[in-house]
Amino acid sequence: MPSTPIRLQGRSLVEGAAQGTLLFADVGLSFWGGVDPATGEVIDRHHPLSGESLAGRVLAIPSGRGSCTGSSVLMELISNGHAPAALVLAEADEILVLGVLVAEVIFQRSLPVLCIGREAFEGLRGQGFARIEGSCLTLSGRRPNDQWYAADIPSQPLAPSTVRLNERDQALLDGAYGKAAKVAMGIVLRMAEIQGADELLDITQAHIDGCIYTGPASLRFAEQLVQWGAKVSVPTTLNSISVDQRQWRELGVDPALGEPASALGDAYMAMGAQLSFTCAPYLLDTAPTVGEQIVWAESNAVVYANSVLGARTQKYPDFLDICIALCGRAPLAGCHLDDQRKAGLIVEVPKLDSTDDSFYPLLGYHIGSLTGRRIPLIRGLENAAPHLDDLKAFGAAFATTSAAPLFHIAGVTPEAMDPAHVQDHPAQLPVQTLDGAGLLASWRELNSARHRHVDVVSLGNPHFSLSEFAALARLCAGRIKHPDVVLAITCGRAVLEQARQAGYLEVIQVFGATLVTDTCWCMLGEPVIPPTATTLMTNSGKYAHYAPGLVGRGVHFASLAECVEAACTATASGEPPQWLQPSAAKGNPSHV
Repeated sequence: MPSTPIRLQGRSLVEGAAQGTLLFADVGLSFWGGVDPATGEVIDRHHPLSGESLAGRVLAIPSGRGSCTGSSVLMELISNGHAPAALVLAEADEILVLGVLVAEVIFQRSLPVLCIGREAFEGLRGQGFARIEGSCLTLSGRRPNDQWYAADIPSQPLAPSTVRLNERDQALLDGAYGKAAKVAMGIVLRMAEIQGADELLDITQAHIDGCIYTGPASLRFAEQLVQWGAKVSVPTTLNSISVDQRQWRELGVDPALGEPASALGDAYMAMGAQLSFTCAPYLLDTAPTVGEQIVWAESNAVVYANSVLGARTQKYPDFLDICIALCGRAPLAGCHLDDQRKAGLIVEVPKLDSTDDSFYPLLGYHIGSLTGRRIPLIRGLENAAPHLDDLKAFGAAFATTSAAPLFHIAGVTPEAMDPAHVQDHPAQLPVQTLDGAGLLASWRELNSARHRHVDVVSLGNPHFSLSEFAALARLCAGRIKHPDVVLAITCGRAVLEQARQAGYLEVIQVFGATLVTDTCWCMLGEPVIPPTATTLMTNSGKYAHYAPGLVGRGVHFASLAECVEAACTATASGEPPQWLQPSAAKGNPSHV
């Protein structure tokens, strides 16, 4: 390591001073599902920092990725003393920054966040110690022997806002609409400045992801807004909460989780949000249309809204979503703008032979891992005719491994029916050509189980649609699951009633399935997952990624039909599907 300190200048996203051992990774990290909010341990078992503690260290990552709830997890860590000393990023990340800003407002605690750019970031590899003072980053091989204290560094006052405000915006900021709206507008403006927006826009609806319980801090934030008189100013739906509010006691959930998680949902409804509790708001009657300006959080919902519906939203962090819902105004930046919805990468998918429904989540997971923050234009599926459930599964897995809020599929998604509309300079775009070997490697990454036995079959991540219930009913008809296997499905209340009226639930319940509403598999644990269970099976690329860290079980990832078969036999094949067998993956680009 060098003996002479290295000094770099960056862009301070959150002012401050801190120092600590440098913890470096060249892969983005989703704080939700990737970091334990109570301890600061990295629990994403696919991440190079798995098992490391973030507490008190200077964390250097390219950016966040995955869930919008990362802001809530970071706020929890700041409030309970297990946060990193500072964050150093290659690219600005609104989700992580927002967690720090809310911690400042609610807990008067903060940490510096510095963006240094991609080229400088690569130079952090192998460094041992880091010190941040405002926009300056100093690197050294070991802790210096000087008597340095962060408290000795004067804080920098916030510069006056450069965002243009209309008369109502100014009234909100001045407190004319109450304290909650005043605080919310202040946070919206700070994020607008970070995003480079010089004005705000009206939005027609919001979807709130901050109703997921990550710990005491998330509940304190919501209840503080209620005490300050918060009321949403646009139609607002709620994401899945952390428990089935109607039957968490019957499911055996510990009251230490059930009570605050249910109270968190109640707090957001007290602000005027609708009782929807679904991670798939695009399945509701209120789903937006092409070109509609909205504010949605929940990563899979954001990607679906932008890509499949053609609506316009950023990948909004938890807490910024409710702040915008209170104001009805959002920064005019990112995917709200035409030029920010263009492709930054072309992905070529090889010609397909016969596949099953595990193809699209696997493809989304694999492409997401290649894109980073770039929006991909995917070519090669023009004649594949993916249906909406395929695109839902693709988008959820894509949002797990990518930081991008949008994808285009040539000839399929609305803005890419003519691919020229999403390409400014197609000859200059990098091209990534997929092959079977790469997809097979991603399949193996998702299949973490060490033996073929199956204890639990997990369906509904994202929440099941009516057409998925129809497909499951056909597969379950005339069959009974194995008595030692739990098959559980999560869905929204509205879709559950539709499935009941269509006659699908009777068949599925005779089969032996458990139906859970309001919450999702990313929040479920014991005892819905029996304590003795060691292995799960799912058709969700998203859950196959997160489950090893969230619930400590190995996972089999497969098609819906294979999941039903495993529920009957308590056994998984453990083999890739026929269309992905190694013989087809060895250098033959015409087969996937």
